[in-house]
Amino acid sequence: MDGIERFIGNLLLRGDALAMCGHVLTAWAVGAAIGLERSFHGRPAGFRTHALVCLASALLMLVTVYQGHWISGPQADAFRTDPTRMAQGIMTGIGFLGAGVIFKEGLTVRGLTTAASIWITAALGILFGIGMFLPGLLVSLLTLGTLSLFRRIESVLPVHRYAHLHVHFLPDRVLDEDTLRARLHMFGFHIAHTSYCLTDGGRRFEYHLVLRTMQAENLRHLSDALRREAGVLEFRLAPSSD
Repeated sequence: MDGIERFIGNLLLRGDALAMCGHVLTAWAVGAAIGLERSFHGRPAGFRTHALVCLASALLMLVTVYQGHWISGPQADAFRTDPTRMAQGIMTGIGFLGAGVIFKEGLTVRGLTTAASIWITAALGILFGIGMFLPGLLVSLLTLGTLSLFRRIESVLPVHRYAHLHVHFLPDRVLDEDTLRARLHMFGFHIAHTSYCLTDGGRRFEYHLVLRTMQAENLRHLSDALRREAGVLEFRLAPSSD
């Protein structure tokens, strides 16, 4: 009991209690702000996840920053916790959490930005945990700007858009490759990769194509044209971010 009283007394006398609360509350607020942006855009790891990640990182770093409060007596000088090893352990653990929000939806990989936001949130928690408030707040603003403002910039930038096209023809009505390339070029597509397949006992010929275009609406126009193509048995046109 005397040990607990001495511990609380030391905190109050040295002002460390308020400092610890400042570290923790700042980390919690910043993590919540980043998570709020993720929740607004419907991401699986949002408000609560980011707040807890940043809070946990700061809390673990406090263990090393204020280790003098829980290591006392003759062993205090002989035993010291390395803060850098704690930071390494935090970032290693966050890697598993970040991997859990990355998933493949069709031919598109989703969750990479959310995983990166969890990673930077953990790093911010480390900064606030050791008391580096100025760089932590600066990086927090840059993170929020990257997640929100850059989204708008990406929406207006001209970018290459990729799609996977699987189109099946009757063997006697197959479009030759030159004709197919010319048709696709008319709709604003360039072929990045081509493969061929004869299936169903020779009764079906397939083109497997990776297409590249600058306009997303070209996909809809191509789909309409393939539905009207007489020799096409079936097709699958899937956008991809790869």
